[in-house]
Amino acid sequence: MSSYIALFDANVLYPAPIRDLLLQLTLSDLFRAHWTNDIHNEWIENLLINNTSLSREKLERTRDLMNSKVRDCLIEGYHELIPGLNLPDKKDRHVLAAAIVGNCDVIVTQNLKDFPTSETSKYGIAMNRYCPAREMLNGLRRINSGFSFYPTLLCRVLWHPKLVKAVSPVIN
Repeated sequence: MSSYIALFDANVLYPAPIRDLLLQLTLSDLFRAHWTNDIHNEWIENLLINNTSLSREKLERTRDLMNSKVRDCLIEGYHELIPGLNLPDKKDRHVLAAAIVGNCDVIVTQNLKDFPTSETSKYGIAMNRYCPAREMLNGLRRINSGFSFYPTLLCRVLWHPKLVKAVSPVIN
């Protein structure tokens, strides 16, 4: 099991291609992934608002599958830390609080500006450096070898316009 621990923010779980890629990398043991029920609720609610063709049941099934497939993924007991944290967007404090409680090495997010290193570094949490690109590529090769359709899917996912922002903490 990898010793790197990543907390996934809601904005990287929202787009299905990015979520799927990050979960495949997690399952290939590139890193250990964490999230919270609050983070799940955030990405699910935003998807339901922005995509009326999706059903709550389908998204909750996705959430449940994520929770069942990724060992020790749910972080709890972080709410008491929230009031003492200072971030530009107060709505993001729950993410940092969870990362602290979960002993995470990095927060994977598209909103790096909302998590200044002056605050996250106090807790040993990185925002822009996680694992070398070589490890990321090896993880991609491992997941690619298991699926005959993955070369096409992988190309589509890697060129997803939001992927660079989402995984930059992982590959920089």
